[in-house]
Amino acid sequence: MSADLPLLIYLHGFNSSPQSLKVRLLQEALSKLGHAERLYAPQLPHSPAQALALIEQRMAQESVPPVLIGSSLGGYYATALAEKHGLKALLINPAVAPSRWVSDYLGEQRNYHSGETWQLTQDFVDEINALQCPPPCAGQRYQVWLQTQDETLDYRDAVAYYRGCALRVEPGGEHGFRHFAAHIPALLAFAGWPPSVWQNPANPSQLR
Repeated sequence: MSADLPLLIYLHGFNSSPQSLKVRLLQEALSKLGHAERLYAPQLPHSPAQALALIEQRMAQESVPPVLIGSSLGGYYATALAEKHGLKALLINPAVAPSRWVSDYLGEQRNYHSGETWQLTQDFVDEINALQCPPPCAGQRYQVWLQTQDETLDYRDAVAYYRGCALRVEPGGEHGFRHFAAHIPALLAFAGWPPSVWQNPANPSQLR
C-alpha cells in the first residue's frame, strides 16, 4: 500500500535545509501515519542545476508520479520540474522570478540551520535564469499557498504569476507559513493520498 502512495518530494528554500520547521512537522505527521518513508526532503546542492538533477534522479526511482512541495526558492525549483515533467506541485510562499534579486546576494552565504558557509557566484544567477518558465497553463496541477504578511517575498507577485492555478491566500502569517501543521491534511488530499490513510477513526494517530 505504501509504495502506491505518491512520494512527496520537498524542496526547501534559499539557505534553508531539511531541518526547517515545515519539513519537521511533515515528517512527524507522516511518521504517525506509518508512512515516513514516503517523504523525500534532501539537503539541496547550492547549484540550482545540481539541485534539480538530484530531484530528477530520485523521481526516476518511482513507479507512481511523485508530488512536489516547494517552499520559497524551492517553489521556483518545483515549478520548473512540474512544468518539465507534468507533475503536481504544491507551492508555499514561492519565489517568483528570483533573478530580479538573487544577484544582490553574490558572495558568502550562511545556511540558517547548519551554519555552513558557501559562495554564491554568477554561475548561480545564470542557472536560476535558465529555469525561468512562463506562468503555468495547467493550473489544476498546482496549489499555491500564500500568506499576505510574508516578510521576505511580496505575495502579490505569486498571485499574478500563478493566476491560472488554485490559490489559497490567507491574511496575516509569515514567510515560514504560520500554522502549517493544520494544513497537512489538505496537502495529503492534494497529493492524492486516499482519506483512508489519514482520516481513519480507528487510528488514534490520525491527523485532525
